[in-house]
Amino acid sequence: MHIPEQSHSAVVAFIQSMMPMPVDKASIIAAQFERKTLVKHEFVLQEGKVCNESYFLESGYIRAFAFDPDGNDVTFNIFSPPSFVNDISSLFRRVPTKENLQALTECALWTIPYERLQANFHAMPEFREFGRMMLIMSNTNLKDRMISMIRDTAEERYAALLHTKPDIFQHVPLKIIASYLGITDTSLSRIRREFAQKS
Repeated sequence: MHIPEQSHSAVVAFIQSMMPMPVDKASIIAAQFERKTLVKHEFVLQEGKVCNESYFLESGYIRAFAFDPDGNDVTFNIFSPPSFVNDISSLFRRVPTKENLQALTECALWTIPYERLQANFHAMPEFREFGRMMLIMSNTNLKDRMISMIRDTAEERYAALLHTKPDIFQHVPLKIIASYLGITDTSLSRIRREFAQKS
């Protein structure tokens, strides 16, 4: 996977897509972030550690997973660009995380440490408003996923993922996608065959 050249332009574009803001203001916010790259399988955060940074994912794919009582890893989120990646609870409450964040491909990230994040929240109204929008979006996505896991069939969840994030199927192993959808590998294979026959 090609890692983009170092530029804050992707961060600026994402900020402006989230809320109306002049490019100079968005650039000031984006300048608070520093470049970081990950290799495939590298961990961004591991269970038991405190999340000390917030990450903007410019390219690549990252999964969030935890272990069930039998020791199986269960994927509950797959981050694709452009998006913010972190454990909000661990980051702001300063407590050890219960999840793992792992690169599924090479990734290009923009990071901001907790201390700088807090300082900018207090010093810059635009940054504070942007942070509020990110919290709202994160909570909305989490709630939508919880409701989907209760109300939607496996086929409906697959169709929704295929519609909203078709690129995931080109870069993320099917075993991880199955885990994210809450189904077995066999069920995912069957559903994919059925959808292929319909198209």
